[in-house]
Amino acid sequence: MASTARDDPTTRDVLRSPSRAGRPGLWRRFARNPFAAAAVVYLVAIVLAAVFAPLLTRYAPDRIIIGQELQPPSAAHWVGTDQSARDEFSRLLYGARISLAIGIIAMLLSVTFGTAVGAVSGFFGGAADAIGMRLTDAMLAIPVFFLLLAVLASVGSSVPTIILAIGLSSWMATARVVRSEVLRTANLDFVTAARVLGATRLRLLVRHVLPQAFPSMLVASTLGVGQAILIESALSYLGVGVQPPTASWGNMLSNAQSYVFAAPLLALWPGLFILLTVLSFNFIGDASRDALSPYQT
Repeated sequence: MASTARDDPTTRDVLRSPSRAGRPGLWRRFARNPFAAAAVVYLVAIVLAAVFAPLLTRYAPDRIIIGQELQPPSAAHWVGTDQSARDEFSRLLYGARISLAIGIIAMLLSVTFGTAVGAVSGFFGGAADAIGMRLTDAMLAIPVFFLLLAVLASVGSSVPTIILAIGLSSWMATARVVRSEVLRTANLDFVTAARVLGATRLRLLVRHVLPQAFPSMLVASTLGVGQAILIESALSYLGVGVQPPTASWGNMLSNAQSYVFAAPLLALWPGLFILLTVLSFNFIGDASRDALSPYQT
């Protein structure tokens, strides 16, 4: 049986997209950034601590210990107690569950929606591009934080509502970046070859074009988690985020503001966790962008 053009090695080389071909030394280039390596270690540690919180602390996060208000760090309470006599270490670990879950799930929602809008706009063009980009421009023109305040004050501040509000109000940057990558890739040789061989438009987009935007999507994802955690913390600090008695780093900061002089450690610990977590995701995003860049050696 005669071989087809698709079976020819030269044709297979043309069809193989750069992202699928792989480039050696990816993890070596990532690990070249010591801050990113340290960030990975920190995030793994904080995620494991949040998951195994019941094994690391003997106190429930909402348990009130009568007569132990605003206690300093001790053997019984490693980072002290808060104004309601609750163990601060326990609340930090359980608060990590809420803050990280909001950050990660809101990021997934944001990147998924932004990728869909950017991919459809860039690949199909015409009316799809006009509608998608005008929607993106309109969202960028709205002060997002004040929109979130209005939405959460109107519909309530449950965790699912916060995730939806943050995720559906922070997809615009991803959409524009993905659109640019799709426009850059759509007319490259391997895409043209796949089109000539009869690939459908959906297959071209999903199998050949969209994977080229993966590095940009990865960077947007890591940066988006940090942004979502900061937004949740700010909303909780203003009283429209995660509501007590559920612990999050943001509402722990809000509760500590009245005791900043009497017990400054109450604000220090959640603030420090927010700072380190956001910085870690940013370091990983920067290192991923450098490692995945085709111009890096």
